[in-house]
Amino acid sequence: MREAVIVEAVRTPVGRGKPGGALSGLHAVELLASALSALVARSGIDPELVDDVLVGCVSQAGEQAACPGRLAWLAAGLPETVPATTIDRRCGSSQQAAHFAAQGVMSGAYDIAIAAGLESMSRVPMGSARMGQDGHGPSAEARYAPGLVSQGVAAELMAARWKLSRGQLDEYSARSHERAAVTAAVGGFEPEIAPVRVPAHDGTRDVVSADETIRPGTSADALSRLRPSFRTEEMERRFPQIGWHITAGNSSQLADAAAAVLVMSATRAAGLGLRARARFHSFSVCGDDPILMLSGPIRATEKVLDRAGLRIDDIDVAEINEAFAPVPLAWQAEFGFPGDRLNPRGGAIALGHPLGASGVRLMTTMLHHLEATGGRYGLQAMCEGGGMANATIIERL
Repeated sequence: MREAVIVEAVRTPVGRGKPGGALSGLHAVELLASALSALVARSGIDPELVDDVLVGCVSQAGEQAACPGRLAWLAAGLPETVPATTIDRRCGSSQQAAHFAAQGVMSGAYDIAIAAGLESMSRVPMGSARMGQDGHGPSAEARYAPGLVSQGVAAELMAARWKLSRGQLDEYSARSHERAAVTAAVGGFEPEIAPVRVPAHDGTRDVVSADETIRPGTSADALSRLRPSFRTEEMERRFPQIGWHITAGNSSQLADAAAAVLVMSATRAAGLGLRARARFHSFSVCGDDPILMLSGPIRATEKVLDRAGLRIDDIDVAEINEAFAPVPLAWQAEFGFPGDRLNPRGGAIALGHPLGASGVRLMTTMLHHLEATGGRYGLQAMCEGGGMANATIIERL
């Protein structure tokens, strides 16, 4: 089987996913087009050589409907001969796109592929694709009666099961902002970010080159004053064990962003004179309890380590998506992973969680961190709606 390698990885800055956010003035397709253009330009590859563009996107409605990858490729002025497709595995959509791209290269179906992700949550609000739908279907509702729960309630259930206090969640969240702020202050994110030009009110264009979501100086004490976000009388009756610790401060932020990685066979990269920066080592995907929902990264990590023949001690950096603070903290408790190697540049609590873009955003950040620190193995895992998870191990070359 052929080896699949990463030649280039870029992401846009992350904007707040609400009206008035730094990237909210840019059409979703243009946002992804910006990332694709930067990827092609930075790699120097002839875009005609790309076999397919695989794009993760969760809310496939409005501006993100009708195969946004295809429209973004065309909007970027790239060759009409290159196709695209859209993938939805909830929050892991673009991580799954990376799996499919790498697996296509390894099998020989592709020589060169692009895996990308997109979410403009300011312009296509979360849940837009389900507007008008009634529930989850009678059979699923009956199987999990009295009903499935929101991800926020699932995060409360995780905090209760792993006995995580409100203080622990808020301390972790403040640390996420601190790490992201320190990284930004020393220019650590600059190599991975491709600046974006956004229309301004006066008809010109503003250049956005830094993440808007990071809040330097965030403290656990300030976060402790926020009210629980998901507490209702119904949920209190149904789950009396919940401590009601999840707030806006220890949850990921709604965000706008796009990201892309260029994947090809090691042989093809050598033939084109391109440097292979990392190789895809192992993959896993799993399903888990759809009520607890967010615990999937634990099982996915066990599975990917087994397939890789590695131990958790072999991993130099882990990116466990900070959908809510209990997710990385429960994962860390299960594996005893060192805190300084877990989300060392901050995570979605500080940087935002642009749903479909988050998988490739994590991969881009993880690759750049491995290169900056000389690490060898990086592991990323993503909790996903419905109780699923992806895990990926890459090896820096």
